[in-house]
Amino acid sequence: MSVLDHRALNRATLARQFLLQRTELSPLAVTEHLVGLQAQTPHTWYVGLWARVAGCRPAAVADLLTSRQAVRMALMRSTIHFVSAADAVALRPLVQPALDRDLFRNNTHGRWMRGLDTDAVVAAGREILAERPLTPAELGAALLERWPDNNPAALAYAVRNLLPVVQTPPRGAWKRSGRPMHAPLDGWVDAPVRTASLETLVQRYLAAYGPATVQDMQMWCGLTKLSEVVERLSLVKFAGGYLDLPDAPRPGPDTPAPVRFLYDFDNLLLSHKDRGRFLTDEFRTRAVTPHGPVPQPVLVDGVTAAAWTVEKTRGQATVVVRTFLPLSAADRDAATVEALDLLAFLEPGAAHEVRFDAAP
Repeated sequence: MSVLDHRALNRATLARQFLLQRTELSPLAVTEHLVGLQAQTPHTWYVGLWARVAGCRPAAVADLLTSRQAVRMALMRSTIHFVSAADAVALRPLVQPALDRDLFRNNTHGRWMRGLDTDAVVAAGREILAERPLTPAELGAALLERWPDNNPAALAYAVRNLLPVVQTPPRGAWKRSGRPMHAPLDGWVDAPVRTASLETLVQRYLAAYGPATVQDMQMWCGLTKLSEVVERLSLVKFAGGYLDLPDAPRPGPDTPAPVRFLYDFDNLLLSHKDRGRFLTDEFRTRAVTPHGPVPQPVLVDGVTAAAWTVEKTRGQATVVVRTFLPLSAADRDAATVEALDLLAFLEPGAAHEVRFDAAP
């Protein structure tokens, strides 16, 4: 049985993520290929498409939200994802068990679900939200009138997890702000219903994140018992439990990997049980802090060698690259070019600068 080391896994996944070479596909097509982007922050996920799509500009991505071709909603792992409207309709029922587990086992909200007629809460939530989008606080207050002995935040969370709802713009639209407001998915988009199955979900995961183990698949989507699904598929098997689509790209481990700037919740780094194909020990121990912000990684030779932030002062925007591994002169030059392109995407009206700092 063939063996795939971390470097072989790294290059295979980078190829499928369009991180070895940017693609000419549209942002919507790339979003569907990736089965969505984790998007719990209003704007950082835009960088995920910039890193993968040639010539990507934020206005084109924002238009997908405002035109309702794409939505932000709770999906994989019960976290907010940016997905096409068609995928929202097709995939939301498949991941319902993960949303159920998040609700009923939630330390904050789960105890309020005991003895509660959640079907009635969902029906009431749908009725209320059909009138107009509401914030969770507004929805909870309205539901509390019918269930006065419950908790308003828990009632709103029950609707969020049991009824497919979207976060409506301007929340998530580029350079715009707005409170999270929910609306029912079926009233927000007019997307054709696609035939979807767990088998299709696994195949799409492998096409974007493979090769992978069953544990990796389950980490990505939040579901369990996927080994039963995998057994029904014709997959290539590698040592260590790694599985893959027969015709998926697996470039050689020595394939060059360009410098790439990722965002804080990029699914590339969140979708495997074993993240060793990308995460370095230096990044894990020095960039990730218990109570600090989630770092934004810089991939050098395919691994997390640095983190980046943007500082803005008086019309100037500076990308600060904190390095955790030594960078060659060529790597620094490549990172500088990439950082300047990132600034053109993020802050087109500012003066641009790049600074390298060695991490303590």
